[in-house]
Order: sequence, then C-alpha cells, then structure tokens
Amino acid sequence: MTTDVLATVLRMNLAGAAAVAAVLALRLPARRMFGPELAYRLWAAPPLAVLGALLPARPGDLDQAASGLPPAVQQVSVPLLAFWAAGVVLAIAALALAQARFLAAARVGHGGPAVVGVIAPRIVMPADDGTYTEAERELIRAHEREHLARHDPRAGALCATLQALCWFNPLAHLGAHAMRLDQELACDAAVLRRRPRDRALYARTLLKTQLAAQALPFGCRWPASGPHPLEVRVGLLKAPVRYEGLAGHLLITGGLAVVALAAWTAQPPAPRHLTPIEVRWAQEHHGAMSVLLIRAPTDDRRALAESD
Repeated sequence: MTTDVLATVLRMNLAGAAAVAAVLALRLPARRMFGPELAYRLWAAPPLAVLGALLPARPGDLDQAASGLPPAVQQVSVPLLAFWAAGVVLAIAALALAQARFLAAARVGHGGPAVVGVIAPRIVMPADDGTYTEAERELIRAHEREHLARHDPRAGALCATLQALCWFNPLAHLGAHAMRLDQELACDAAVLRRRPRDRALYARTLLKTQLAAQALPFGCRWPASGPHPLEVRVGLLKAPVRYEGLAGHLLITGGLAVVALAAWTAQPPAPRHLTPIEVRWAQEHHGAMSVLLIRAPTDDRRALAESD
C-alpha cells in the first residue's frame, strides 16, 4: 500500500510537471495569437494532467500489481512517503501563515486591493486615504469583480493545493507564479474589453499599487506575487483588444483534452484479477494448473505449459 501511494505521488508530479512545462512553452505564443484571456485557460492543463494520472488505469494482463518503482526505491518507500507528507504539512502551514498575515494587514487597513476567500470570496479595497481617485477606485472594483465572475479565487486555491502536494517539484512553484501573472493579465484584458477608453487611467492605477511581498494563497491580489513583472501588464495595455475566436476555443479545448488523455494512458496498466467464475470454470474444465497459466506473466505461461 505504501509503495502504491508513493508511486501515485510520483506519477502525479511527473504528469503535472510535463503539463506545466508545455504551458510555459505555449503561453506566450497563445497570448500573441488569441489574447490573454484565452491563453490563461491553458493553465487548466496541469490539474487535468494530475487528474488523468489519478484516474483508474486501463486494465492490463497481469494478476499481480506492480508499482513501477525500482526495487531500491520500494525498500525506502515508508521514509520517503513520510518525508513527502511532512513537506505537505509544512507547505500548508506556510500558505496558512501567508493568508493570516494578509488578513491581519487588511483588518488594519493595509491590505488590498484583493479578493480574499474561497467559499465566499470578498473584495478588500485599499484604505480611502486619497491615494486613489474615485475613478481609479472604480477601476479597481471592476477588476476585482471580474476575478469573482471568473472564479479566480477558487483557481488560486487549487493552484496552492497542488503546490503543497508537489512541494518538492520546482516546476510546480514556477508554474504557480506564471499562472498568477496570466490570471491578472486575463483579468486586465476582460476589464479593458468593456472599458476600452480607460487604458491610460488603468495603467496609472496599476502603477500606484504596491507590490506584494508574497502571493495571496487563497484569493487574488492586485498585483500578484512579487517581484511582479508589472511592466508586462502595463505594456499589454497598449496592445489592441483581442476577442476570443472559435478557432482559439477549439484549439485550447482540444489541447486540454489531449493532455488529460495522455496523462491517463501514460499510467502503467492496472492488474486484471480473475473473477470467481473464471477461476471455477478453469478448475472444472482444465484443473488447477490452468489457473496458474492464466494468472502467470506471458513468459512464465510458456514454461508452465511445457512443464505440464
């Protein structure tokens, strides 16, 4: 059982890392071709790959389960699994601490702009101390409402959960940082698609925001985790607004389906166990040796048949 869990953890990490690497390679071309909103959807690939790696594997031919791990790894599977579990606990504790620090700052008026929470997310606005004009504050509210409409806080929570589960995988953390940036770029594009005349005001509002020292694990902070490439967001405000076309939707959706299918098919086949009816039929018609022949690996069946 311990070996199976460890194999599942490693398989999940490999599938997720491969998907993150693919998205990192495709995100910039997709942004140029289809715009930030559609390019952001590429980040559905890593969780879909993880899900595909966790789905029940296709049935195989053997009756004995094989974890696929080298024997040396199997011998130390218990301490390795304990080490991974301890890392998950520490990663969750670090995320909870970061969340608590932000909420403490927000209670004294030093937080925001942000969307906080997962189940019932809420908007946290910066203190009304004259830093932002009313028009700028309205743009901030529009940006945060867009996060709520797109369910971005839940996507961020899923990202943080996968980071904790894959804490030893550097691609998980690199992907999380890039995903949060693409999330903000998509939100910027959605707001400006409805307010095309507010580009200059939007850029000035962005420049007034303070860079976050760390990401908000369960929510969306504007701007996202620092050091945040704010110049990317401001630079994209100069680009023409791109509208999502059917071709882009089909390409992204098809690519995501391929990712999930590839992660599922990459799993080692699951062992096929004989049903009681199959065992009884074989014993009645051909004796006990036939059951051994059916259950044995292909190379062993020939040897058993010859010895019989």
